[in-house]
Amino acid sequence: MFCNSLRRTLAATLIAGASPLALVHAQEADTPAEDAPEKLSTVIVTGVGPSRDTDEMIGNATAVSREDIVQTLQASLGNTLDNQPGVSTTHFGQAASRPVLRGLGAERVLVLTNGIGVIDASAASPDHQVAGDGIDAEKIEILRGPAALAYGGQAIGGVVNVIDGLIAEKLPERAISGEAYGAVNSVNDGGDEGAVKTKFAAGPFVLSLSASGRDFGDYDIPDFAESSALRAAEHAEGGEEEDGHAEARDTLENSFVETGSLAAGLSWVGDGAFAGVAVRRQESQYGLPGHAGHHEEEDGGEEAEAHEEEMPFIDLEQTRIDLRAGADLDSGPFTRIAGNVSMADYEHVEFEAPGEPGTRYESDGTEGRVEIGTDFAGFEGALGVQALDKTLDAFGDEAFITKTDTRSTGLFAYQTREWDNGFGIEGGLRYDTTELDNVNAGAKTFDLVSGSFGLHQHWETGWFLGGQVSWTERAPNESELFADGAHLATSQYEVGNTGLEKERGLNLEGTLRWRGDRRFGVGANIFRTEFDGFIYLTPGTTTIDGVAVDEVEELPVYLFSQQDASFTGGEIYADYELDDGPFGADWSGKASVDYVSAELDGGGNVPLIPPLTLNASLDGDWGLVSAGASVTMAGDQDDPGEGERPTEGYTTLDLRTALDVSEWGIGQQGTELFLEARNVTDEEVRYATSVLKDSVPAPGRNIRGGVRVVF
Repeated sequence: MFCNSLRRTLAATLIAGASPLALVHAQEADTPAEDAPEKLSTVIVTGVGPSRDTDEMIGNATAVSREDIVQTLQASLGNTLDNQPGVSTTHFGQAASRPVLRGLGAERVLVLTNGIGVIDASAASPDHQVAGDGIDAEKIEILRGPAALAYGGQAIGGVVNVIDGLIAEKLPERAISGEAYGAVNSVNDGGDEGAVKTKFAAGPFVLSLSASGRDFGDYDIPDFAESSALRAAEHAEGGEEEDGHAEARDTLENSFVETGSLAAGLSWVGDGAFAGVAVRRQESQYGLPGHAGHHEEEDGGEEAEAHEEEMPFIDLEQTRIDLRAGADLDSGPFTRIAGNVSMADYEHVEFEAPGEPGTRYESDGTEGRVEIGTDFAGFEGALGVQALDKTLDAFGDEAFITKTDTRSTGLFAYQTREWDNGFGIEGGLRYDTTELDNVNAGAKTFDLVSGSFGLHQHWETGWFLGGQVSWTERAPNESELFADGAHLATSQYEVGNTGLEKERGLNLEGTLRWRGDRRFGVGANIFRTEFDGFIYLTPGTTTIDGVAVDEVEELPVYLFSQQDASFTGGEIYADYELDDGPFGADWSGKASVDYVSAELDGGGNVPLIPPLTLNASLDGDWGLVSAGASVTMAGDQDDPGEGERPTEGYTTLDLRTALDVSEWGIGQQGTELFLEARNVTDEEVRYATSVLKDSVPAPGRNIRGGVRVVF
């Protein structure tokens, strides 16, 4: 299999790659590492107009460096970013989890690769893996709320941009550079993971190569797979426990994941210009936990035994081609032009059991974006156009959605100006027309208008005060409009609504920050979003053979409905760095608290909302050795949506230590041996943002050890 051969290649590369490291270091000992660790305030390139520092943005923006990605890496993008301020995860086991920003996920959080959508099926269902998990990313940028406006209404919750660096925009400082890392994990039967990235520069040409893979078995859990609330409900109803069934515990059945990817990019880099092409092929196979061994014995005998042995899994593959180019301009108010086009062919097959293919999903499409930078009368910004043409189709008895073509075109403009006294303004407009054409229900067209305006004041004392107002409009997606069928992954029978109107949101956000001279910073962002026609999934009834029913094929009926809703929340965050501190170490610490409350105007709560969450970390660096600890404290979610159970909170502790072998002349800065202990206390963790929170807990205690080599 592709994944197995790739893992063997990665292992050989890691071993072989270590031998020339000392020579490379000796030849270039005085050359700084190409990707030096980013400090507290970093440059954000995601968005429209000039690249800006995180400390200069009204919205809350985060840049996750390569070093931090390796340290927090998990098998899915949502789980990797879960410890970032205002970010949670849809957690569907190890493999299929999307990020949730400020309580908004899936269709309202736009996941990008190098500024273009992933063009997969991950937004259609929480069991569909994102085609890009960050395992070989150079950086991941997160924009929350209105800062993501330039990408349209589908990014009303925010943008997560995975930057892989396959197409070089600048010449590397060294002719040969790269990174290799590998790790093993105790929690998933000795699961191994690894990635190799290299760049070769010759004259104006840069060749980038990347390979990555992982092989994780079923992961260990602290106790029962089912929550105490679900087990109590089943017991009261005379369920499995009374029938004498052994309840699953200690290991989460069918939670394995295997992934592999190969990618290459070739770039030409000239004086103020670049052009390149990249190709990525990735494959993944992963189990769908929470569904095996939970069938009633009404059929009795051998048929019931066969049901218990069902282990559904997904086999996924995607091929993606990216073209990107840019050039500086000297033509009046126009400063730069850049464009990128991505073409992707995605397919996954859902197997009910080994050798028994079931439903197949296909998604293929092309997306392009052109942006022209402007500088006129002190205003900097950009004008641009973006277009998408994609098709999502499903085949098989359990296909809950039928073929849908989506075509959209967007025009956008953004301008900002900063005066010498620190006062600044910014604003933008975007217009989109989106058509979703379903093979059975016909076409639905939406005209969408979004806009924002913001003010800020930055003082020399380090204080920053800003506020912005934005209006966004989002078209319903394929599932919300056209779903009609059993969705076994979520244990629901989903029914779309072709009468849904566009979703509108009015957002107010304010920020107050201060950064001192001693590398200390503190800040807060507070937001309020009023949704007109918020779309959500709620229990209901559907008509089968003229009869209204609330259950079909033993699955509860859930309808996509629309109602006004209000979201209120914010993030408070702080960071600190101290050189030559106590115990002779350089210390760095970070902490954040995020909270969101979401209510429907007709009464009740919006489903799948994260609780009040605290993340804090402290790291010490002694040069040769470093060590750190991080804590996550999540409160109870006592305000669940209709049809949901409350979710208990949790506290987890992670520990990490590393040996910097570059101090011994091996490799470049960042070369290290590391050892981590995740969830040290083996805490039971259930995410309130997961549709399977009562049957799929997060992994228990994990010891992770590995090596990262920078050359």
